[in-house]
Amino acid sequence: MKKIINTTKAPSPIGPYNQAVLVDNILYVSGQIAIDPQNNTLVLDSVEQESQRVMQNLSAILTEAGFSFSDVVKSTIFLSNMSLFPVVNEIYGSFFDADFPARETVAVAGLPKGVNVEISVIAYKG
Repeated sequence: MKKIINTTKAPSPIGPYNQAVLVDNILYVSGQIAIDPQNNTLVLDSVEQESQRVMQNLSAILTEAGFSFSDVVKSTIFLSNMSLFPVVNEIYGSFFDADFPARETVAVAGLPKGVNVEISVIAYKG
């Protein structure tokens, strides 16, 4: 069974997609960028703040669906430049306690709204 997950505690989608889709025990969370859901503005003052906002948005969606970062089994990090990796990696890692998920990190030519970081996750509850 498929269930659409949306919360006002994360930014509204900027295209024809949902924040997340739950299928059985697997949650597919769409890529999140650093939009503050309270005022719908981009948080681009620093890569640190941008990364924190992305992870907070992911957390809000996971929580809405009854999941947490401990349930994440796969993530994908998209960066505007691989030189941002050390900072993003440190902040990303701070949201996990142990048993890190599988992951890939890629640098891309461009991201929505000119951001530097976008992250998507897949979570599982068994």
